[in-house]
Amino acid sequence: MAKKVFIGATGQNCGKTTISVSLMHLARKKYDRVGFIKPIGPKIEYYDDFMVDMDAVLMAKAYGLEEDIALMSPVALHQNFTRDYLAGRLADLDLEKKILDAVEELDAKYDLLIIEGAGHGGVGSVIGLNNARVAKMLGAPVFIVTESGIGRAIDAINLNLALYRQEGADVRSVIMNKLLPAKRNDILGYLRTAFDGRGIHVAGGFNYSPILANPTLAHIGKLLKLPVHGNPDERSRIIHHIQLGAASSQRVVDALLESTLVAVTGSRDELLVTLASLYHIPEYRGKLAGMVITGHAPVSKISQQILDDSSIPFIRVEETTSTVFTTLTDDVAKITAEDQEKLNWIRANAEQDIDFAALDALL
Repeated sequence: MAKKVFIGATGQNCGKTTISVSLMHLARKKYDRVGFIKPIGPKIEYYDDFMVDMDAVLMAKAYGLEEDIALMSPVALHQNFTRDYLAGRLADLDLEKKILDAVEELDAKYDLLIIEGAGHGGVGSVIGLNNARVAKMLGAPVFIVTESGIGRAIDAINLNLALYRQEGADVRSVIMNKLLPAKRNDILGYLRTAFDGRGIHVAGGFNYSPILANPTLAHIGKLLKLPVHGNPDERSRIIHHIQLGAASSQRVVDALLESTLVAVTGSRDELLVTLASLYHIPEYRGKLAGMVITGHAPVSKISQQILDDSSIPFIRVEETTSTVFTTLTDDVAKITAEDQEKLNWIRANAEQDIDFAALDALL
């Protein structure tokens, strides 16, 4: 029988998956066999013939768990799943049994099973399987991941604790993530004071890093559902800045920062040619990650030839520059198995930022 831990969160984008990846990395140093499951999967993709949550795919590929993929995401919420469920069209599905059966099989196979929730404690309520209930159902102690802060974080933690306690789940730790290094010790100190005497361990997660927060070129391509042209080796490059290429070519070039993605309309031949030419120069290659070329107007033949010759990464999209720019700046990048720079960063920094021995002792 495996030890179990349920990784919950106070909301989206707290770094729950990052913590799961780091725990998997650290746990494998102690335990021979470490497994993973995401019982409720709201963000799906296809892996071979299976429709599974994208975090299950990440863990399967990153840690060689592909043979378990059918078990790692037992309830994948495809488009219109909740509508079909509420309309009674999925009445023959015993979702609880699907989760219990998958966990039972993994339980017999592993020494430690990491169970990742889906967002805050209430996610899944629409199908009668919120995170708090699933944690209780599986008998898994809960670690709640929260973003850094004091008042807002404490409020969010208490709001989630109420539901976990209502369901009878056992919350043992709060992991504060995305900490500012200069404030890390102070903020963790305040959090420990707030939960002193309540039987909840307070742990520090990762310090904030733009490496984890920012998207890769490959992610931008998936977001826009379009191919990334140009140098294929650059598709895992992390985008640190997104710039609207609306000013003169000189002003756009002067404003380039480290690893900038420029959104520019396809009719700006002079800017397209300038950026493609600069991509050959090492000084600018570090600043220029690539382009998103927008609009219905076709790129001129000579400009296209210069783009192709330069190997600068670019994505061609027919929407307007303003629409694309808003899409890019509003997006929050999820880690995938292809994001090797991010995964390597997590593994390296987990060694110094995460006290695995203390967390493991809680199980």
